[in-house]
Amino acid sequence: MVEKTTEVQLKMGLQARQAAMFVQRANHFSSVIHLEKEGKKVNAKSIMGIMSLAISRGCPVTISADGRDEQEALHALTAFIEEEGSY
Repeated sequence: MVEKTTEVQLKMGLQARQAAMFVQRANHFSSVIHLEKEGKKVNAKSIMGIMSLAISRGCPVTISADGRDEQEALHALTAFIEEEGSY
């Protein structure tokens, strides 16, 4: 299992469109992936779970992945939410 804490840099945070794009990316991996904010952990492959976290720009979040492609998943999802000013 790997995990990384980072700050969301997306202009709109992980709101509807961005959350959907994040979930699409997460679903490309076979690993079990979670996203955590302020102690609440959700399945990163669930749009409802991501939306329930109400993640805005500047929020610290932790992404964790466990599985055979965990490194790739962590790298791709971290890169997505760290894209400053995007979306």
